[in-house]
Amino acid sequence: MSIISYLAYPTKGKRAELIEALEAIDTCEIVPSKNHELIIVVSETTSKDEEEAFKNQVNQLESLDLLSMVSGFDTNGNELKGE
Repeated sequence: MSIISYLAYPTKGKRAELIEALEAIDTCEIVPSKNHELIIVVSETTSKDEEEAFKNQVNQLESLDLLSMVSGFDTNGNELKGE
């Protein structure tokens, strides 16, 4: 299992739309920033294929400007490398 955290930056004026879209994805949880436009996203997936599907789904959101990986670990405690 992989647990990866991201910073999601919305397209200008689409923060609420991005929050709503991210909340609808089962494999992640979000924490909207209170004083910035960014949104913290944490994904928890069971395979590399599921993680790729998650990233593809998020990257297709029109309300997303940028998704940046912050940190990632698999269940063995190994750090995952950013792409």
